[in-house]
Amino acid sequence: MAKLTKKQKTWTVDANKLHGVDEAIAIVKANATSKFDETVEVALNLGVDPRHADQMVRGVVTLPKGTGKTVRVGVFARGAKADEATAAGADVVGAEDLMEAIQGGKIDFDRCIATPDMMGLVGRLGKVLGPKGLMPNPKLGTVTMNVAEAVKAAKGGQVEYRVEKAGIIHSGIGKASFPAEDLRANFDALVDAVVKAKPSGAKGKYLRKVALSSSMGPGVKVDVAEVATA
Repeated sequence: MAKLTKKQKTWTVDANKLHGVDEAIAIVKANATSKFDETVEVALNLGVDPRHADQMVRGVVTLPKGTGKTVRVGVFARGAKADEATAAGADVVGAEDLMEAIQGGKIDFDRCIATPDMMGLVGRLGKVLGPKGLMPNPKLGTVTMNVAEAVKAAKGGQVEYRVEKAGIIHSGIGKASFPAEDLRANFDALVDAVVKAKPSGAKGKYLRKVALSSSMGPGVKVDVAEVATA
């Protein structure tokens, strides 16, 4: 067995015990002792196989208490729509010039939004933006004529979730410095969105396991029966 680090020895959590949501949040906060403000993350294990199109779970949700992160937003737009994006607080706005910067290896944003007429241009960047999860998508509200609203949403606590190969969704729900009730509100919003996004092909129990952790802290198992919307 690997030796426990000094930090791991200070953890106060029973790895096998199931906890209520509020109790789990309290444990995660107590064990987030790094010098930086750790992100609190949720792992949702779903009864789906994302290799099948009718079992894919993907969407966006606005966390009511925000993410605690500064989100940089890039927008592909021209003319009046470019001006609208800039006025709404977009960090990078452009068309061919932005495409060339990205092709040259400069990606200076965390979310990417595009007006529909820009998708021909953006499509050429699929191999670069796709693997990073940055490709604009109409279903996620990131291909839109209402760029101002999309920019404000991205900066105001909207997060994207997507099930991974093993049927797990990982998502941050705030910072360890957040009050426990704010983390709970964000947790409930995320779980509610994922439950509502249950795909038609999902068979059997949908929400199977739930765990909470902080960036450098231990995983804390949550009793699925305690998750109100399960």
